[in-house]
Amino acid sequence: MNFLTDNFTLEELTKSQTAKRFGFDEQYTPSQQVINNLTYLVEQVLEPIRAKFGSFSPTCAYRSGRVNNKVGGAKASFHLYGQAADIDLGSIEKNRALFDYIKSKLPFTELINEFDYDWIHVGIAKGREKEKVCKYIHYVGKDKVTDITSKG
Repeated sequence: MNFLTDNFTLEELTKSQTAKRFGFDEQYTPSQQVINNLTYLVEQVLEPIRAKFGSFSPTCAYRSGRVNNKVGGAKASFHLYGQAADIDLGSIEKNRALFDYIKSKLPFTELINEFDYDWIHVGIAKGREKEKVCKYIHYVGKDKVTDITSKG
């Protein structure tokens, strides 16, 4: 196991069922820059979340280019650079509390409430922590709609 901190491993931050299914082995060997970004994400965001809410593992963190394309990720997704994690604490109530906690207490560059608290996406890029763009993603009919709820 390659521990980035006491509680998070590189393996859990690069896990991907999509990569496994399609044999995208590059998913499991990110560049040193991606590892550095993942370490920063863990230190600044994931460890404080664990201290507040208890043990969890992100449902998604780093995505290689092919994995990101296969899952329909944004072309400039923070996941591509190891700068984002998707977190589901198991209930809408817990995810709402997580969103509020990150928004008020932690550094981030982007924070997204995905589909009415189904999960929370948090991204952090070193040097861009004060941008703090918060979004709410939902569906209207068959259309995906993104509302910027706050900026700044």
